[in-house]
Amino acid sequence: MMSLRTISPKRIGLAVSVLLFALAVSCQSNKGNDPVPDPTIPPPGGGVTYQTTPVTLRKPANFPDIAYNLSQNPLTVEGVALGKTLFYDAQLSRDTTISCGFCHQQFAGFGHSDHPLSHGIGGKFGTRNVPGLQNLAWSREFFWDGGVTSLDELPISPIQNVVEMDLKFSDALSRVQKSPTYPALFKAAFGSDTVTTARFLKAISQFLLTLVSADSRYDKYVRKESGGDLTSDELAGLTLFQQKCATCHATDLFTDKSYRNNGLPVGAINDQGRYTITLNEADRLKFKVPSLRNVEKTFPYMHDGRFATLEFVLNHYTSGVKDSPSLDPALKGNGQLGIALTDTEKKQVIAFLKTLTDDAFINNRAFSAN
Repeated sequence: MMSLRTISPKRIGLAVSVLLFALAVSCQSNKGNDPVPDPTIPPPGGGVTYQTTPVTLRKPANFPDIAYNLSQNPLTVEGVALGKTLFYDAQLSRDTTISCGFCHQQFAGFGHSDHPLSHGIGGKFGTRNVPGLQNLAWSREFFWDGGVTSLDELPISPIQNVVEMDLKFSDALSRVQKSPTYPALFKAAFGSDTVTTARFLKAISQFLLTLVSADSRYDKYVRKESGGDLTSDELAGLTLFQQKCATCHATDLFTDKSYRNNGLPVGAINDQGRYTITLNEADRLKFKVPSLRNVEKTFPYMHDGRFATLEFVLNHYTSGVKDSPSLDPALKGNGQLGIALTDTEKKQVIAFLKTLTDDAFINNRAFSAN
């Protein structure tokens, strides 16, 4: 176990990382953060206490209420720093080559633009496209089929998936317990260097919860902030989007979090979507409506990454929708399949979608690997 009295370059690097995160969060958090505990005040009943630095999760003015129960896992600078270290740690995979951050790359909106389908250990490919990670505090269900219903349990699936990280969760936990890197980080975050399942998962959640994307040009336009100017084509695209797309991509999260069949022909994988979770025939071929935030960066698109560009996506909606019993009613208007858009209107919608790119989020060093 690493001595707390030893000041090594690695410890200095970790300390700098925590400091950078604290500075970054203070810049993007709302006013009114909880006060930092007074280290001179002993805990109830006396004894020795440990100190953490609270982080107030940012709630943008144009966002709905947060869904995650923060009272069960209050954010701290120390907890987030631990979670980020775990997120980028490749030893959580069987052959120590794949981390969470390997598939969820910041420059791609925490998605993965290299391949249509997820890929991991040994170059194996999965069956679905890697979704971007952002604004997870506003979600209660995860993955394209909603198969996980708790953010705190989310990391277990990719760690154990045989084509992603391929490591039993108990083995991942054991590796962290034996690593000299983690005792000081767990003690700083939780007051004890004991590595438990709950602390492991809550720490990763704390990091993921800080991935708030809400500073695109669109956001600044809505909030009437500096830098929120939109061109005539972008404004026209916004109007078209509100008329023809916002049924599914609703609110300023740009998803209503529902599961819908958007008329994609069934691919070679024969993925039946939400049906595989519920076994309800009405859910066949339905997939979770993804957020369109940073959509310019999160290509390729759809649950199987079949479309490389936004142009191909809109071409699907105008002329490629396939009818089936579970096809979403929004794509059957007036007896016609799909969404009517002219070529000019497609360009305007795409121009608007690009205003959802959040460069501050994409380039925030607080979210990057150390």
